Amino acid sequence: MEEEKSFGRKLLGFFIEEDTTHTQTQTTSTPTQAGTPPRVQVQQTVAVQNASGTGVVDKKFVDHFVSLIENSNFKGPDYFEYMQALKSLAGLGLSEDKQYQAAWASFKAMGGITDVSVLSTTANQYIGILDSDRQAFLKDVDAAVAEKVGGLKNSLKATQDENESMAKQIIDLQNRINANNEKITKITTDISEQSAKITTNKSNYEITYSSFVEQIKGDISKIQQYLS
Repeated sequence: MEEEKSFGRKLLGFFIEEDTTHTQTQTTSTPTQAGTPPRVQVQQTVAVQNASGTGVVDKKFVDHFVSLIENSNFKGPDYFEYMQALKSLAGLGLSEDKQYQAAWASFKAMGGITDVSVLSTTANQYIGILDSDRQAFLKDVDAAVAEKVGGLKNSLKATQDENESMAKQIIDLQNRINANNEKITKITTDISEQSAKITTNKSNYEITYSSFVEQIKGDISKIQQYLS
């Protein structure tokens, strides 16, 4: 006899379509009991895009919501038992309204409930449970953003500030280099000019010196010649 699905597996079936391709498990030489169907593996795929178009239905969140609702299942027949009855009618060729009506008849027989509002009431209660979980999740997201993303933003700003400071230092250093280069050019010019002046003065000195010495030597020669 096929193993009965858990409530969680039933919930999962409401939201995620299972791959109908079945893979038969490896058999052994041990004979099976007559009439026992072979056990199969069901491969589950999740590729449903969300309403905003920015992501996909995530298997881990599906499992989380299924577990959340399963642990919050109300006593007695309610929305999910009705949906299970409705899902069991799929593939019978009934129109949608006939499926809903037949499932309602089965649901009433299950728990003796005659008020249709029980379905919407319990469905809204499950929505409330999911909403509460969502609020808690979003609060955790905000905390994670503040802790991790906020820290990264602080690190980013500190790095940008450091780069800006170094860029200013580079500009200051470049300005100082440019000023020093101008100073070097001026000093080099001054060296050439002063060297030229000094060389000229030296040359003029030597010429003037020679002139004086030659004059004096000429006077000495004439004194010796004329007065001896």
